[in-house]
This record gives sequence, C-alpha cells and structure tokens, in this order.
Amino acid sequence: MRVIGAACATSLAACATYGERTAEAYSAFEAGRFAQAESEYADPKTTDSAFLSGAEAGMAALTGGDFAGAQTHFDRAHEEVRELEDRALVSATDLGETLLSFALNDTFKAYEGEGFERVMLHGCLAITYLAQGQLEGAYVEARRANKLLESEEALYEKRYAAGGLGHFLSALAYEMLDQPSEAFIDYQRMVEKGVGKELAARAMIRLAPRLQRESDVEPLIATFGGDPARPEGAATIVLLAGVGAGPFKQEAGISIPIDGGKFVQWAVPVHAVRPQPVSSLVLRLAGASESVRTTVIEDVGKVAKENLDDRIAWLAAKSAVRAALKYELTDKLEDEHGLLGLLAGDIFTIATERADLRAWQTLPDTWQAARAFVAPGTHQIIVDADGGSSVALGSFELSPGETMIVFARSLGTRVYAYPIGGRRTDTPAAPATVPAVPTVDPASP
Repeated sequence: MRVIGAACATSLAACATYGERTAEAYSAFEAGRFAQAESEYADPKTTDSAFLSGAEAGMAALTGGDFAGAQTHFDRAHEEVRELEDRALVSATDLGETLLSFALNDTFKAYEGEGFERVMLHGCLAITYLAQGQLEGAYVEARRANKLLESEEALYEKRYAAGGLGHFLSALAYEMLDQPSEAFIDYQRMVEKGVGKELAARAMIRLAPRLQRESDVEPLIATFGGDPARPEGAATIVLLAGVGAGPFKQEAGISIPIDGGKFVQWAVPVHAVRPQPVSSLVLRLAGASESVRTTVIEDVGKVAKENLDDRIAWLAAKSAVRAALKYELTDKLEDEHGLLGLLAGDIFTIATERADLRAWQTLPDTWQAARAFVAPGTHQIIVDADGGSSVALGSFELSPGETMIVFARSLGTRVYAYPIGGRRTDTPAAPATVPAVPTVDPASP
C-alpha cells in the first residue's frame, strides 16, 4: 500500500500537462519575445524533457534570427535521441519494439519525440547550417531528415506526403555548391512525393537544359509551362518561411465501469489545431510590379496528425495492457484491504493512466518557400504576410549569379524576417551580422 501511495502522490504532483507547464514560455514565444522564450525553454524544469528543451529553445532562437544559438540547442536535442535515431536508421523493426516497450505511464519515460519531430529537428538543423553558409552541413542534415522519414514510412507501411523541407534544403545547398545534377534529383523527389510540386517542377525545368535532361521534364512543361526568361546574370532570392503555429496534443480517454464498482481507464493523445490567420507570405521588391508567393513544401500539421494516428495502435496496445494489470492490482487490493484497497486501486488507476501530451509546440503549421530571379544590383526587399503584417528588410546589393536567402516566420498576424547574404546598402534598424553566402557560377541558369 505504501508503494501505491507513493506512486499516486508522484503522479498527482506531476499532473500538470505539458501545455500548462510551458504556458509562460510559449506566451513569450507567441508574443515575439524570443530571447525570453529561449531562456525559459532552455531551463530543463520548464519542459521536463531534455529533447523538448533543446527543440523548443532552438526554435525560439531560430525564429529570433539567432542561427548559431539555435544550432547549439538543436544539437543538444539531437544528443538525447541519437541512439534511438541510429537504431531507426538500421531497422524500422527495432524502432517499433522501442515504441512498444512497457511503462507504467508514458509520461514517466524520457520523451524522445514523435517520429516526425525527429525528422523536423534535422530539417531545422539544416536551416541553421544554411544560414551560416555551411552548405555541406546543410545537406548532411537534410539527408538525415529524409532517411528518418523513410524509417517511419517503413514502420507504418505507408508513404507520407512529407520530406519537402529536407529535399528543398538539400537541393538549394547543392545548387549553391554548383552541383545541379544532385539538386535535380532532390527536386525530382519532391515532385514524386507531391510536396512543393510547383516550386520543384519549375526548378527541374530550369536545370534540365544544363543537364541535357529535357525529355525528363516534358510532362512538367505541359503542366507548368516552359522556363521563363530571367534577367541577364540574374541573382536569386529564396524566401524560406515557417508559417503559423503547429498543432498541440489533447487527451482522449474513456473510463469503462466493470463488475464490483471497478473500472479501467484508457487514454491516448490526439492532435488539436490552432487558428492560422496567415496563409502564405509574399516576397516583393519596392517599386517592382511583380512579386512571388510562397508555396507549401511541408505540411507539418497534417504530417503530425497522420504520424500520431499511425502510432495510436501502438499506444492503445500499451494502454490496454496497463489497464488489465491495474485491474488485477485493484482486485487484489480489495481482497486484502477491503473498501480502502478498492479506493486506493481506483485512485492509482486515475493517477497513472494519463495520455502523454508532450509535443514540440513551437513548430510552424507549414514550411513554405518561394524563389525570385532579379537583375544584379540594389533592391529594397519586403516580405508581406497574406492576412497579416509586412516587414521591410532594407536595401541589398546582389552580384550576378548570387543567391540570397530570407528566413521568415509568421506568428499570428505578425511576420519576422532575416536576410542572409547580399550587401546592405542602407543603415539597418538594429545591428545584425549577415554571414556571407557562396554564389553559383553566373553562367548557370
């Protein structure tokens, strides 16, 4: 009875949900106080999870434009799940056995992320490498993200409409390293998976003549049109954006009365979506008549729901086993201690059968991207949120063939954007360090 009492006390003391424990940190993040959010999430007591501490703090830093700080936090999260990832990359069966491992309550275990969250972690790491001009690191992380996705697909025997972020980042890095054939393969995989298809198809059409692969893109030209004319020696501006706020978890459970006043408790997490006031972002140049709108390359909210739905069968099996064991325990306690034992068993069941609501809450609802080809020279760059605010980044000079990246994130109706590359020709509103980004051969398409 003393052991039961201790377990009940521990469970009831920790009954605050993940959302409740992190409410202050998430509120700071949502309000744009990214340094505060980063600091609070970095404190292990906030999340009670080393993986989520690194992931959440990393996203706060990334959204605030601190790419080096974000990388440090994301690396910390990766260290917590490296062993699990290595097993997953060797065998999906090993990953499944890990998911089915018995626990008194899922919330008592160290949280190692949902499968899609581990995929997203490496996508985010790729962004931090890309933002710091470390192109090899970017495509290494993007490759790992896609390998982990393939492991999840093998485990659940399905194909997710996912992987667009990893493939796009990998392709972008390869183009900037002047390896168009490798970039073409990544774009081709995006088209095959149906993620960011229009953006990827146009990139394939653009690269095909240089690779003598015109016949491979004839079906795409029929759908999307030919390669449009670009300014001579065109520079490139790529807008990469996290749009909106991703889903969070809620508990779905049912108590089933059985003979003798006893019952069994069954609980699993389900995803709940947040309102998304901004649907996309627009990249435009001051004084120009044309603009480009982002397209979705990764639907995080959709993939998160599908991935959790696929895992529900595993969770339900675990929950059913626990319910049966707790029923037997309650029955035994009643035999030995009468009504007091029955009461203790019921309290123990309620206290220990809780759905695990831990989740990476600062992820965006979607990852989106757009690409603009502009004449070399000086341009004033503006990012608009469709349904929200705008941000003027300032004036930047771009050389022929240069690639500039703009990383952006929308939260509510506000948009935050950070230029990477180019040479600023006006005075920035606040001091900022903009790392150099390699350029491609000006003669390349």
